[in-house]
Amino acid sequence: MFNDISSLRSHLATRRSGKARDMIAPGPDTAELRAIIALALRTPDHGKLAPWRIVTIADDQRETFAALLKRAWVAENPGAEGKDLSPLDQFAHQAPSLLVLISAPVRDSKIPVWEQQMSAGALGMNLLHAAHAHGYVGSWLTGWAAYSPAVAAAFGVGEGETVTGYFFFGTPGDPLKERPRPDYDAVVSQWDI
Repeated sequence: MFNDISSLRSHLATRRSGKARDMIAPGPDTAELRAIIALALRTPDHGKLAPWRIVTIADDQRETFAALLKRAWVAENPGAEGKDLSPLDQFAHQAPSLLVLISAPVRDSKIPVWEQQMSAGALGMNLLHAAHAHGYVGSWLTGWAAYSPAVAAAFGVGEGETVTGYFFFGTPGDPLKERPRPDYDAVVSQWDI
């Protein structure tokens, strides 16, 4: 993948998220998505618990996903029936590829739950890096759809589990823009005792 250290540096320096709504085809095909996920699974995982799951949503399931989002939104928001639900439709149909990352901590483990949740977050970052290494752009979104009990239940999210996010992959429809990054000196300090 990286022939030298400068290639790795370039990969890390150029990875950025794209807007899912602006992604176009092509996106990863089935084999590429499998390869992206396989790379992402090489994540820090104290205790080798694999405290996460990934659910892929195929193209022919997007309409079903949109219907789920609309039902859940109406049920959870009194007065929403008959309102414009097109943003939910857009969410379900944006980008060529979509998957759901679920944090699933192993409760009877000696490994603290927060460490297991951080492993799910690390897996999410690895998904974005792996997609970038394959030449695609990724976007990690949460929002209402990640916190809805009805939507979570449809993905088999059990007690103590959470939707870590929705991951969209594709090709940027427009050139990606750099966003402001934290100032190094504002977030890094030397331990002074």
